[in-house]
Amino acid sequence: MGKDKIPGKTIYRLSIYHRCLRRLEDAETTTISSSALAKAAGVNPSQLRRDLTYLGTFGTRGLGYSVLELTTAIGEILGRAHLQPVILVGAGNLGAALLRYAGFHKEGFEVVAAFDAAPDGVAQRGITVPVHHVKEMPEIVEKYAIRLAILSVPVEHAQAVTNDLVKAGIQGILSFSPTVLQVPENVTVNSVDLALELEQVSLFVKSGNSTIDDPQSE
Repeated sequence: MGKDKIPGKTIYRLSIYHRCLRRLEDAETTTISSSALAKAAGVNPSQLRRDLTYLGTFGTRGLGYSVLELTTAIGEILGRAHLQPVILVGAGNLGAALLRYAGFHKEGFEVVAAFDAAPDGVAQRGITVPVHHVKEMPEIVEKYAIRLAILSVPVEHAQAVTNDLVKAGIQGILSFSPTVLQVPENVTVNSVDLALELEQVSLFVKSGNSTIDDPQSE
């Protein structure tokens, strides 16, 4: 089945399964059950099995899935033979750090362009990815049929930029802007609120004394 006939949210989950399977390959795991793969991907087993029906018939009752065969099949659907193009909007401190991150290539993604309200200033910070003015973003997205975007703009501009991304054809957004974005049902948004994540982590850290005694004061 062609990728264009698979629902967007299923494509998103297939990408997660693919990442989990690649890690299993690195660990030299040859087979995995649907329940184990679903747990690793953070979905329920019935959802995983429904998603995998788009690939055809896979798995052997009692044995599970071949990690190699399933990785290959999902990779063909996702087009992992070629890097998936991604754009980034908002090349401030966080955005610039993301543009320097080398791990995207390992997972099959390439940030092909960045957009900012002050692109000249970004280019002077040693960024090698082409940086354009944000006004050029819709035209470039449409011209090169880009479907994925990273959003790291100030919260007050996040929804307006998201609207422009959706209008241009973006179907998946990884947002670092700490706000809830309104998008159509066919668009997937994954939000990362760094302050909230840190707060969640802090709940599991036992606090010590609020002050530290100076040993020389005794």
